[in-house]
Amino acid sequence: MSQRADASQCGGVVVEFESDDIREERAKRARNIPGSALIYLKGPKFLIYVSGALSMWGDRMWHFAISVFLIELYGRNLLLTAVFGLVVAGSVLLLGALIGDWVDRNPRNKVAHASLFIQNISVTVCSIVLMLVFSYKQRIEEIWDGWLTVVCYTVVIILADVANLASTALTIAIQRDWIVVITGYNRGHLAGMNATMRRIDQVTNILAPLAVGQVMTLASNVVGCGFILGWNLVSLIVEFFFLSRVYRIVPALSIKPPSVEVDQVFLQRTERRMLQGESIVSPPQLQPLTEGNCNTSLKLKEITNLPLCFQRFRWLVSTCKDGWRAYYRQPVFLAGMGLAFLYTTVLGFDCITTGYAYTQGISGSLLSLLMGVSAITGLMGTVMFTRLRKSYGLVNTGIISSCLHLGCLLLCVCSVFAPGSPMDLSLLMPYITSNSSTDLGGMASQRQKHIYPLRGGSNQPLLPDRSSIHWTNNTVLFDNVPSDTAPESYISIILLFLGVITARIGLWSFDLTVTQLLQENICESERGVVNGVQSSMNYLMDLLHFIMVISAPQPQHFGILVIISVLFITTGHTMYFLYAHKAKRKRRLDT
Repeated sequence: MSQRADASQCGGVVVEFESDDIREERAKRARNIPGSALIYLKGPKFLIYVSGALSMWGDRMWHFAISVFLIELYGRNLLLTAVFGLVVAGSVLLLGALIGDWVDRNPRNKVAHASLFIQNISVTVCSIVLMLVFSYKQRIEEIWDGWLTVVCYTVVIILADVANLASTALTIAIQRDWIVVITGYNRGHLAGMNATMRRIDQVTNILAPLAVGQVMTLASNVVGCGFILGWNLVSLIVEFFFLSRVYRIVPALSIKPPSVEVDQVFLQRTERRMLQGESIVSPPQLQPLTEGNCNTSLKLKEITNLPLCFQRFRWLVSTCKDGWRAYYRQPVFLAGMGLAFLYTTVLGFDCITTGYAYTQGISGSLLSLLMGVSAITGLMGTVMFTRLRKSYGLVNTGIISSCLHLGCLLLCVCSVFAPGSPMDLSLLMPYITSNSSTDLGGMASQRQKHIYPLRGGSNQPLLPDRSSIHWTNNTVLFDNVPSDTAPESYISIILLFLGVITARIGLWSFDLTVTQLLQENICESERGVVNGVQSSMNYLMDLLHFIMVISAPQPQHFGILVIISVLFITTGHTMYFLYAHKAKRKRRLDT
């Protein structure tokens, strides 16, 4: 008992003295007991799964719908969608450490309830605004010479961004902190819950956009907004009740490291004095005997000579800086950075890859089928993770997953040079002579016989006729590929999607590996801020991949983006290999 308490205070994971076979046998006997199913349904794991499923379903519906709504509002132009993506990525990048710090400094139930409330209420209010704009768009455009429309667009983007920030806080709190405590710091149970949550995420990632897309297609955008509004209100009540029950039946959730509690009291009293204009004098009884809190009090003394607004700004900057430093100091820093590098890629089922597939003659219905297959391979990755972790350990699971991921992506590299590939490096030359341009134009025209132009945007082809639209995960596709022409060869696109789909097995297994490494090795008092910085890193690398696409937007450039993506992914896995080498060497020295 004392050993588990020590582990919970330092953020470590309790040592498993029972073998996996013994635990599984005991679990089987427990399931045979009458009423055990009812006990499980009332238990914390099932309640977390249901709450997570509702939250993920709502998030997937909203992220898909808001992109489509913004396109519809701005005359089928991608400008508002691009602005929204930039605002979301930039806000998490800048505020990730602050969000994580807020998660660390407050009780778990207050963090979960506040995040849940802010997220759902923001989506609800945003849906109401969108319903009003869609219903009275012409009247709104006539008010204030059209400036009211700009105000409505701004309000929608701000509310959607606030909802995304609250969703980030809720994800950090539940999936990075609560799960660790609920499993009793047991590695095997933790791996099982992580894998189950990821399976739920994979399923909702496919079904939720399809569900709301059908509502929007068969009815209207206003009905789609109303559907999302109703879902969020119902989800808010159910999730609030389930999370409250989990917090009550798991007493360990109400316990946080003492140093955090003392520091929180100190900061609250200090902030109150700052607002009252009093000088800060640290009482001896409130001074925790830790280096981090001593530094905190010194920093507070340093900024008291500034005006109040500058004091608050300086404190926010200091908190962000300390969060990034804490992230860098973690023993799993290289593993986290390796995972972040995997976000700089066009090799996924997002609007970039699906848009490119459309230029190669792939219809929307076939893309939907391929997305379903990719979801299945993603689920296979979660199953493989639990099997490999049980047989080879967590660190070795990451190594195996990395090799599998890179091996499958080699097919994507081969697709760049395979027959049917539209890659044309000559288009990157800024200056060419008129004669050579004529020759190159002829060559390009021969190679571009199987390239179909995109209408309305390079990533999301749009048609006025909504009946021809297929709603998929992150893009809008339609089946109007010219029937009189056909690609010279399908080998390139087949190799591309074969590599992308099979690589998801290793990708999700590696993702779960790094996630659990972060859960096991981060001190409980820093769990929120470190995962907040990890989210910032993920968004930063994701921004780089969009910058890549903006720099080379043509289908003929996609092969170059594929090669750059594989280089980034290789760099990320190399970072993990370095972490694994250090971890194994440290283990040998300790033994």
